[in-house]
Amino acid sequence: MIIIFKNREMLKNKLSLFVITLFAAIISCDRPDCKNKNLILANYSPESREYKTELISLLKSPEAANYTFWFKQYVESGDEELLYFNIQGRDLCAVLVLNVEDWSKLKELRHKKGITFRGAEFKNLTFDIQEDTANIKFIFKDFSSIID
Repeated sequence: MIIIFKNREMLKNKLSLFVITLFAAIISCDRPDCKNKNLILANYSPESREYKTELISLLKSPEAANYTFWFKQYVESGDEELLYFNIQGRDLCAVLVLNVEDWSKLKELRHKKGITFRGAEFKNLTFDIQEDTANIKFIFKDFSSIID
C-alpha cells in the first residue's frame, strides 16, 4: 500500500507540474489588451494601401518610440513569405505586414513557420518602407531581442 501511495503522490506532483507549466506557457506569450481608436485602421485590411498609408503616418509620429511589436503569424502568400506583427501604443492597435529579404536573423522563425514565436515581443524591431505607385512594402531590417 505504501508503494501505491508513493506512485499516486508522484503522479499528483507530475500533474501539478504539468498544469503549472501549461498555465505559464499560455500567459507568457500574451500581449496586453489594447483598443483601436483609428477609423482607417478599423475599416481597412492591413494589406490595403489605405491602411499602410495611415500606418506610415503613425510610425512617423513622436509616439512611435513607445510602440511595441508582438509577433502574430507567418504567412506564405504566393511566392512571398510574410510576417505579421501586432503593433501597440497608446490608443493604437494595428497590424504590420513585413516582407523579409534577408532571413539570416530569422532562420529559426522561418524554419518553424512562426509557430513557437506567436505572442513574442520583438524589441527594437526596425524595417524600411518601400513605396511606389503600385504598392507599399515594409521590409524587415533588424531587432535587438525577442521576449517570449
